[in-house]
Amino acid sequence: MSNSIETEGLPGRNFRERFPLLALIVERLVLSLVLLFAVSVLIFGGLEALPGDFATTYLGQSATPQAVANIRQELGLNRPITTRYVEWLGNAVRGDFGTSWASKNSVSEQIGNRLGNSLFLAGFAAIISVPLAVGLGMLSVHFRNRLPDKIINVVSLAAISLPEFFIGYLLILFFAVKFGVATFPATVYADMDFADRLKAIALPTATLVLVVLAHMMRMTRAAILSVMSSAYMETAELKGLSAARAIVKHAAPNALAPIINVIALNLAYLVVGVVVVEVVFVYPGMGQYMVDAVTVRDMPVVQACGLIFAAVYILLNMVADILAIVANPRLRHPR
Repeated sequence: MSNSIETEGLPGRNFRERFPLLALIVERLVLSLVLLFAVSVLIFGGLEALPGDFATTYLGQSATPQAVANIRQELGLNRPITTRYVEWLGNAVRGDFGTSWASKNSVSEQIGNRLGNSLFLAGFAAIISVPLAVGLGMLSVHFRNRLPDKIINVVSLAAISLPEFFIGYLLILFFAVKFGVATFPATVYADMDFADRLKAIALPTATLVLVVLAHMMRMTRAAILSVMSSAYMETAELKGLSAARAIVKHAAPNALAPIINVIALNLAYLVVGVVVVEVVFVYPGMGQYMVDAVTVRDMPVVQACGLIFAAVYILLNMVADILAIVANPRLRHPR
């Protein structure tokens, strides 16, 4: 009797027991929103805490105090920080990131164009790297401790050890400078047709693929090897199932949750980590836009780019968690 009273008195607990899968998904959604709010506070407060301001940078060292004060008043920088944060966050939720202090253009419009370029680059890198990483991981498991496995591991370790900018400059040196078989994204990138755009992003895409491929491949290999040591895999082998078929039919599906998690995390890195690659190749994306804004302390642009990068990263992490939860059979079919 007392147990039933306790259960009725705790509706949240009752909901979690009846719908464990839905409860975990809702929990991830709430945590993601809370985290995004905390990140927005850090972005706004951190930029405000930096020494100097746009007015001084814009007017130069010879600016008079009165001129600096006039610019600060025009931009609203003399208002309390909490007032400006609440106003900025409220507008950002509606998709309005204000006006660029440097160019006087709408930040939202500029980001709309730049974000499309960054997603185009990251998307093609993902299309190439994800199936390649999963395939190489399964191939490495199939030839475990043999020559193909050792070659794949050595190459992946080398790729992980090299930073993005170094890989990018190496590709530029060999494929653009010495052999002349690749081009750079041009300033007229937006006017290119689809084929020219693919040619223009060849080197940046190759750089991103090499950066994320090794990590995804090694984590895929580790996840499948962990499943391979299970009792049901030994039973499958005793039944005469070939190693390749056992990996594809039994090991890979049961290692799906960690593989999905790793892929989603690397996809998040592809979108957020394009900053370095875009700067190296002078690619007209979000990363290049943010770096250009940082140099002139254009805070509305920096805040908007930082918040969007954080939102994309948190969103893809949340998707990774939800997919891992859905892929768990114990949560899909609770007893």
